[in-house]
Amino acid sequence: MELLVETVVEREISQYELERNKPMPSLNHSIVQSNLIFELKIRYKKNFSFLSEIDIVMPERPYAVPDIAIYPKLEMDSFDDKIAMIEMPLTTIEILSSTQTEKELVSKSKRYFDAGVKSCWIVLPIFKVIIVFSEPTKRQVFTEDMTLIDPATGIELPLGDVFS
Repeated sequence: MELLVETVVEREISQYELERNKPMPSLNHSIVQSNLIFELKIRYKKNFSFLSEIDIVMPERPYAVPDIAIYPKLEMDSFDDKIAMIEMPLTTIEILSSTQTEKELVSKSKRYFDAGVKSCWIVLPIFKVIIVFSEPTKRQVFTEDMTLIDPATGIELPLGDVFS
């Protein structure tokens, strides 16, 4: 069976990217995002909620849409849904897409810190690395054979299954 693969070359910005103000996710991006949510939820579902692709109202426009936002445990109210969160998450997780630069994600994390987020994770799937920022210029790098530790939330996460 032959798979169609889009390589990263100059291309038009898709409708998705225009509407969401973020790059189109890739296969590796999607795998890592779902693995992260799964692994986090297994270990911390009683303490935190892990929201995927939720709009966050920022002090200045545009709104932000992190790949994953970690909040203190939230209860679902099926009669009162929200299309955007006004409250800032404790942590944001951004996964580098093949159409982004690391600089874009670092700039985005600075916006999150300015708005009151306590930690930002930047995930680099190509290197199987997660960088945890506990302040805009204070960071720690974790590789696939390590356990990530986030001092802002107390989350400890073995990374082996995140990149598999």
